[in-house]
Amino acid sequence: MARGSSTVAASVLGLLLAGCASQANVPPARPAAAPHRVALPDNAEPPDAASKAKHLDEALTAKSEPEVLASFIETPPSAETARCPAEMALVDDRVCVDRWEATIVERVVGGQQAWSPFLAIDGREPVMRAVSRPGVVPQAYISGDQAARACHGSGKRLCRADEWEAACRGPAKTTFPYGNDRRAGACNDDIRALHPVAEIGQLLSVKRDDMWHDMMNNPLINQLQDGLLATGERTFCTNSYGVYDMVGNLHEWIDDSDGTFRGGYYMDTTKNGDGCSYSTQAHDFTYHDYSTGFRCCATPDPIE
Repeated sequence: MARGSSTVAASVLGLLLAGCASQANVPPARPAAAPHRVALPDNAEPPDAASKAKHLDEALTAKSEPEVLASFIETPPSAETARCPAEMALVDDRVCVDRWEATIVERVVGGQQAWSPFLAIDGREPVMRAVSRPGVVPQAYISGDQAARACHGSGKRLCRADEWEAACRGPAKTTFPYGNDRRAGACNDDIRALHPVAEIGQLLSVKRDDMWHDMMNNPLINQLQDGLLATGERTFCTNSYGVYDMVGNLHEWIDDSDGTFRGGYYMDTTKNGDGCSYSTQAHDFTYHDYSTGFRCCATPDPIE
């Protein structure tokens, strides 16, 4: 192996088993790491999202999901914002947008169960549906077509380009969700020193010429330290609509059969536009890899 030790091999195997054997939507155990250092505005105190997320799974079993999701929203919903489900924000008074990047649940006899965010859903699309929750690892390894079907399974749809961009820019129409100037550490766009595909390729002794073709959907990639983060972990990567991670973390598919994703991901938020203007058609609508994720939109309830 590239790092030449049985300890590394055992660690890789442990990651693989943790990511593939478990269907729970929680990250596997990771080596201890220094906390992310986020550059905060002067005199700012971030919301205590970490403590809120700590017991989310337990809370979801004790309360209805709308009750739990509502507890994560700082401002109680008004009669107007209540036109959207609790996990969605009302944007421009015309569209409901998921607050968090989507995860996947699988419909099973008697209910549903979480799907591992490190696994593709190829061949299981009819029983999958999208959910939006804080504090969980979002679903990557998903194509635009699969994302659209997962949204449809929850009575939603992929966002149109104008809807996605309006949610990202916020009411102030800024370049980034939080303002016009890039703020280090506000969103998950730090860029790792070693590309995650290259790191996994080295750990598994894959030839360099092969890794960029054969490794792009390896479930180990998004389990590496300092890569993909749980939804809403970067508490300043938002705006007054209360949508999170629209820049960085994962690329997000939008409703475009030609294959467009927006916002960039944790290794790139600049190559195809800056911040909320990031847009690329690098792949067709049926493509997926470790970087591709999504969120859903829906039509608000009418005003009575």
